[in-house]
Amino acid sequence: MAFVKDMLRMWAHSWKRFISIAMITLLGVAVLTGIYAGCRDAFRSTDRFFDAQGLHDVQVLSTAGLSNGDIAALRKVNGVAKVQAERSQEVTFDLDGRKSATMQEIGTNGIDQPYLQEGRMPKKAGEIAVTRKFIRDSGKHIGSRLTVTPESASSDTSDTNGADGTNETNGTDEAPSFPTRLTIVGVVLDPRNLSNPDGYSAMTSFRSTATTDYTFFAPSDGVTGTLYTSATLLVKGAAAESTFDESYENTVKQVTDRIDGTVKTDRQNARRQELLDAGNKKIVDARAEADKKFADAQSQIDANRQQFNQQVDQIVSMQAGAAAAGAAANGANAGAAAAAGATTPQLDETTRETMRETIIAASPELTQAKQQLDQAQSQLNEQKASTEQTLKTKENELKTSIPQVRWYVQDRQSLGGFSALKSDLDSIQSLGNAFPIVFLLVAVMMSLTAMARMVEEDRSLIGTYVGLGYGRLAVASRYLLFALLACLIGGGLGLIAGFLGIPAFLLVVLQGMYVMPGLRLEYDWLYGSLGIALFVVGVLAATIYACVQEMRMTPAALMRPKAPRAGSRILLERIRPVWNRIGFLGKVTARNIFRFKSRLIMTVGGVAGCTALIVCGLAINDTVADLGIKQYRDIYQYDLMVVSDDSDASAMRTKVASDGRVTSSLDVRIESGDLTVAGSGDGDSGKAGSSGSESIQLVAVPEKHLSDLGEMVTLQPVSSGILGTSGVGKTGSLKLDDDGVIVAQSAASALGVKAGSKVRLTNGDGVQATAKVSAVNRNLIGSDVYVSETYYAKLFDSKDAKNTKNSKSSEDSEALTWNAMLAKLSGSDTSQTDYAESLEEDSSVMKAVSCAHMADSFKFDLMGAVVALIVALAGGLALVVLFTLANTNVSERVREMATLKVLGFFDREVHHYVNREMMILTVMGVILGLPLGRLVGGMLTMALNMPSLYFEVEVKPLSYVIAAVATMAFALLVQLFVNPVLDRIDPISSLKSVE
Repeated sequence: MAFVKDMLRMWAHSWKRFISIAMITLLGVAVLTGIYAGCRDAFRSTDRFFDAQGLHDVQVLSTAGLSNGDIAALRKVNGVAKVQAERSQEVTFDLDGRKSATMQEIGTNGIDQPYLQEGRMPKKAGEIAVTRKFIRDSGKHIGSRLTVTPESASSDTSDTNGADGTNETNGTDEAPSFPTRLTIVGVVLDPRNLSNPDGYSAMTSFRSTATTDYTFFAPSDGVTGTLYTSATLLVKGAAAESTFDESYENTVKQVTDRIDGTVKTDRQNARRQELLDAGNKKIVDARAEADKKFADAQSQIDANRQQFNQQVDQIVSMQAGAAAAGAAANGANAGAAAAAGATTPQLDETTRETMRETIIAASPELTQAKQQLDQAQSQLNEQKASTEQTLKTKENELKTSIPQVRWYVQDRQSLGGFSALKSDLDSIQSLGNAFPIVFLLVAVMMSLTAMARMVEEDRSLIGTYVGLGYGRLAVASRYLLFALLACLIGGGLGLIAGFLGIPAFLLVVLQGMYVMPGLRLEYDWLYGSLGIALFVVGVLAATIYACVQEMRMTPAALMRPKAPRAGSRILLERIRPVWNRIGFLGKVTARNIFRFKSRLIMTVGGVAGCTALIVCGLAINDTVADLGIKQYRDIYQYDLMVVSDDSDASAMRTKVASDGRVTSSLDVRIESGDLTVAGSGDGDSGKAGSSGSESIQLVAVPEKHLSDLGEMVTLQPVSSGILGTSGVGKTGSLKLDDDGVIVAQSAASALGVKAGSKVRLTNGDGVQATAKVSAVNRNLIGSDVYVSETYYAKLFDSKDAKNTKNSKSSEDSEALTWNAMLAKLSGSDTSQTDYAESLEEDSSVMKAVSCAHMADSFKFDLMGAVVALIVALAGGLALVVLFTLANTNVSERVREMATLKVLGFFDREVHHYVNREMMILTVMGVILGLPLGRLVGGMLTMALNMPSLYFEVEVKPLSYVIAAVATMAFALLVQLFVNPVLDRIDPISSLKSVE
């Protein structure tokens, strides 16, 4: 019992060390678990939401739409739980200019169900549910009415009326059609896109002509058409896995591989044959209809000609009879004349035909009638010949005019909202995995320092207990239990902060970026226990080491005071010109600093680690803060990007040119697509959305203006370096040519792409092709891929016709529509921003972006929140470290301080004597920590691997100053706690001999 009482008394006396170890453990466990828990809570709540709304695991798209046969084939695939055929239609409407939307049918099989936020779900024809983004932008509300126009109405009419068979529907499949007079009855959240419309939006990509601004959800009532735009699938067993785990990806990949290997090719060929059969049927029907019309017209002409001939023959007969009667009258017998008049003379064919021609020529009316008949017959013959030739041409061109049908099998990674959320959380979680290592190292160092001093102070007591027969393990348990209890208390408080405080803070920021219904905080017993155990093991290992170092001596040696270290010279003493000019106290300080190397290493190392953490956090902040400036003012040389629909491209350019604001411009084509790291298989494989996929902005440049691209965009080649760094080449040394594409650094870094790599590109129409990467261009925001007009045509235009002899010639192939413009403007940044806003109100403009506005408005709230958290925790760690080291320093030198007081030093002089050493050691730690922080910050590119963002790490001089000043301020603050301890040192009791 006396042993236990003495142990508790010793613990109470060492309360400062207890608090130090507990605080370091608290901060370490909080960092280790906090960021992880926040990301995990977001992952889990999102996964639950996806399961509840039935977010598809696989989506199948086709360039020719999907038929009932396709849906039936997908249902038979092993591993498919549900298949839902979906119909959609693109529409346009007027909302401060022309806007587009996708009318999406609400599925009846429980897949991709919108989440109701306000109002009710639509049930009747003409009712729709809209997203919060549309409500915000339009100012409409539940009950508002809206009239839309199908975007492809005119083209559909022309397609279906033709007989060429090129329409993508067959005789039984019709394209989807939705009601056009709509009423808003509800506000919903699209599970495919959880972006918060009221939060942060990077605007890193621009929509192509195939992408719409909004999504309207409509019930099946009122929707017509048997051709489906897509099929969504749920995979068996996928719901039991977390959608963000690799196990889920493997489960889904098994099904997508089966679709690619068994169903896809067969149904592509079957669908194309359906289109060919439909085209042939249309040609047959057209021929039959034409033959019937021609037969009717011929019958009419024949009837008219028969009537004409009868009329002429009647006149011929009358004239022949009259002539015969006259001849008889001149004869001798009047009776013979009467008999001749009663009999029609018989004429031979030649005479009759001659008389017919004479009669027709003599009568203008008959001549005109004959000409009309002949002309009608000639026209009919020409029409028959022309129609027959046209139909034969259509028959010959049918196979080449209908492209090969392509299926695209995509998983959730192809959803922009899903991949953005996953990437954001993964990147933040990677920071949460990296920084606790520094906290753990500092905790072990500080625990070793504190416990070694604690054990050393009790040398004589330890020797006494061992001499009395107590085992070394029992004696060591006094310190092991002390460290264990401090770790458990600190770890417990750290778990509270890690699973409640930090996640709550992160989730507030996350909810400003994404809408995550059902979000709640959860505790992970295993991870929390392992987090505490990690620090317990580290601190106990340091304590065991300190105990072993002391207890390996005999009890007699332990009960005697530890011999002071032998005097020795330091390096500075050998530099006589410097040493001779240092005062006495300065020499004492120098000896104290450099002779006690353990104290030097611990202090400098601890301060350097904390300073490095602060610099690293500020480096993230500086990097994010400069991303917009570097991208939109340095890399992008143009001031304005204007994007329009293909049909409005000419009007858009005319509008911009007429305004007179443009000093120079470059017409380009911009499409939203995907870049996938090409595998070993066919480059035209339709599988997209894998883990090696990235959404891109495909920019095609006219062949005649390839050299002008460098005037609009800074072209600088980059190459990968060590530890995630990159080397940047000379500005202007990179040129776009017809041998490959130039990929943005942000996409290349995320996918591991470099010059010479093969990648799979998907353009705005969903057509895929394998392309060569000629270079990687410096780019920080967005994932631009630049391609020349010729190489674009080589990749996408000729793929369907490359294996046929009847392919179109280059003159007949459709030229690219330059639907966008990069322009340099005159005027200030404000005027350029205002001009871009005014352009968006024009009906011919789909999107107008001012680089000046983007540079000023770009921000990354989530990263800023994490930076603030890391800097705050690093500052707290620095304060605890300095406090621990200062108190350890004082406890080690109580007799020295007492001697100084006996020698007549005033309290302020004693303060200065001790604090000067701590300040010098702190300055040394700061000097070492600043470059260390920059080095660690430079590795952030590897950790922060995010789509459409490349972190070109930069640390501003002010950040170094802030980190240094903050650390020094913490050191000064610690002095306020240490000085009273120095004042309470009693010279008499402190200088008493141990004996």
